[in-house]
Order: sequence, then structure tokens, then C-alpha cells
Amino acid sequence: MRQIFMHRFMHRLLPPTLMASFLLLNACSSGNSHAKDTSNASQPTTQTQTSSQSDTTLIKTLQDNLTQAGVDITVTNALPTTMPDIYWVSFENAPAMFTDKSGEYLIQGQIVKLSGDYPTDITADIQSSLAKETLAKANTDDMIIYPATSQHKASIYVFSDPTCHYCRMLHKDIEQLNAGGIEVRYLAWPRSERDIPLTEAIWCSQDRKAALTAAKLGQTVHAKHCKNPVQEHLALGRSLGVSGTPAVFAESGRQIGGYMPAKDLIHTAIEQR
Repeated sequence: MRQIFMHRFMHRLLPPTLMASFLLLNACSSGNSHAKDTSNASQPTTQTQTSSQSDTTLIKTLQDNLTQAGVDITVTNALPTTMPDIYWVSFENAPAMFTDKSGEYLIQGQIVKLSGDYPTDITADIQSSLAKETLAKANTDDMIIYPATSQHKASIYVFSDPTCHYCRMLHKDIEQLNAGGIEVRYLAWPRSERDIPLTEAIWCSQDRKAALTAAKLGQTVHAKHCKNPVQEHLALGRSLGVSGTPAVFAESGRQIGGYMPAKDLIHTAIEQR
């Protein structure tokens, strides 16, 4: 009985992707020093916000403090949360964190509000809104896209590594996902330095889809080096808190998990679009 209670409590307390990692996350971990996965809690209390509502004064103050401390990262957003005097701060090529109104402190982790009907992650809506805005600006020409083969119902963004077991499982489901009305948009996410040459070769191939499929079957891919979006996609993923692959985002910006069976992913992508 206690185990059932704890299971239900954790479902309410943790966002879906963190809950998945608490039980069994169907994703390959990254060898790079990326941030934790982040997503939405159950109906959080924060209002939807975008970068246009960012506190420019706090951005400057925090940037000055970081520079003075010798920390070489650039602040891009500072959005108020429902916790008094606490802001959610985004950076270029680095995971987001909390800061206080003075800009003197940086806080990593999750803050959960306990009042109300259930515990809620105070940044859930902020994160998904910023992710939606960021992904919508990403150049689709730099993605490997598998369009829906039936009536289009939703699109998903998938940060994927060519050698990851669960990424390969998801790729095997491509036809089923497309038939279910889901457009799959792949972004490059090599999990370690040794995976970068293979990933770049895929994106530099004349037939990216054929190269991607070959790599996911364990075959060698060769292509002349070219200008490619791999580092740009890595930076984008880091800013969104990606830490393993596949990292799947709905059109709403909500991270909806790692690998899940096609029928479940179709349902979730449509529900969370």
C-alpha cells in the first residue's frame, strides 16, 4: 500500500520525463556534461511566458555579476516565477537556472510549490513556452524530416544520436508514426565526442535519410565534410536541458519523454501539441 502511495505521489510531484527517469527512462545517457531533462508538472500554476516578458534590468545585473566572477556565459532571458523574487534564467549554450531578484545567486534544480491540490513545478509552463519559441525558430532545412503520410495531426522534434539503442528503436517506428499523422523532425545530438564524426557525415550526405537509416542499422557512413548544423543543434539542446537521447519535444515545447511505443507517442504528441 505504501509503495502504491509513493508511486502516485511521485507522479504528482515530478514532471513526466523526470518521473520516467525515476522509474525507468527509455533513453541513452549522454557522455557530455549536459543539463538534466526538464518538462511540465501536472497542470502547473505558472502563467505562460515568452522571452518578450524578460526582465532586462535583471539580465544586465546578472550578466555583470557573472563577468565579475569570471563566469563566461551569456544571459538571454530572466522570467519571473510564481515564487516571490525568484526568476528562471536562460543562457546561451548552457542549461537554465534560477536566480534571485538581486542577480547575486544562481540555483540549480527543481522548485516545487506544495500549496494547492497537488505539488507543481513552478517553471513548467515557462520552460515549455521558451522551448516552443526556440524550436519554432530553428531552421527546418537543417533537420531531417519525415512528414506524416496520412492527415497531419502533430509534429515532434527529436534530438537523436545515431548509435543510441532507444533512438534506433524510435527510428524503426517511423513509418508507424508517419501513418498516425505525426511528422518527425530530427535534430543532431551526438552523445559523445566519438559520435560527432558519424553525425556530421549523416548531415553532410546527399541523401540524409538514407544515411541516417544506415547509421541506425550500425552501418558505416562516409561523406565529404561540409558546413553542418551539429554544433548548433547541440547548443540548442543544451539550452533546452537535453541530457539523453532520444529527447522528444511536442509542438507545445513540452518534453514528452525518451522512447515510447509508437501508439503511445502518437497519442501523446497529439494531446500535447
